[in-house]
Amino acid sequence: MVSEKKEPGLWDGFKAFLMRGNVVDLAVAVVIGAAFTNIVNSVVKGVINPLVGAFGTKDLDHYSSCLKSPCEMNDAGEVVKGIPIMWGSVLSAVLSFVITAAVVYFLMVLPMAKYLARAAAKRAEREGTKEVIEISELEVLKEIRDALVAQRGSGHREE
Repeated sequence: MVSEKKEPGLWDGFKAFLMRGNVVDLAVAVVIGAAFTNIVNSVVKGVINPLVGAFGTKDLDHYSSCLKSPCEMNDAGEVVKGIPIMWGSVLSAVLSFVITAAVVYFLMVLPMAKYLARAAAKRAEREGTKEVIEISELEVLKEIRDALVAQRGSGHREE
């Protein structure tokens, strides 16, 4: 009887792909990143924008320039006349990005880089110690060999 190997099917390959550790870690990172982005956006919209409004004349999201004058808006905030450039909302998005990037860098990337550097230094130190031990063992073996050769050489002369 000849048994044929059954190749894994499309579904089996997909399940294997999903169950890899790095894919699951990536999915968790995306979900946490999305939740964290919502927090940062809330801080920018709820704290930073009003602070800018307290020092300026309005909320950061409402700062704009008129490309084609005159710019007029109705009570709902919709443009009725002119072409406004809403640079305040762009600045708000840039602030959200910079805050997110800074928090990710200082709370995740920098500590991980320091940890990996310490781990690499410990690993290098262990390998260096192991190499010194191997070299000293080699030196001892050479000394034993030389002593045996010297004994053998001196033993032949006496006969």
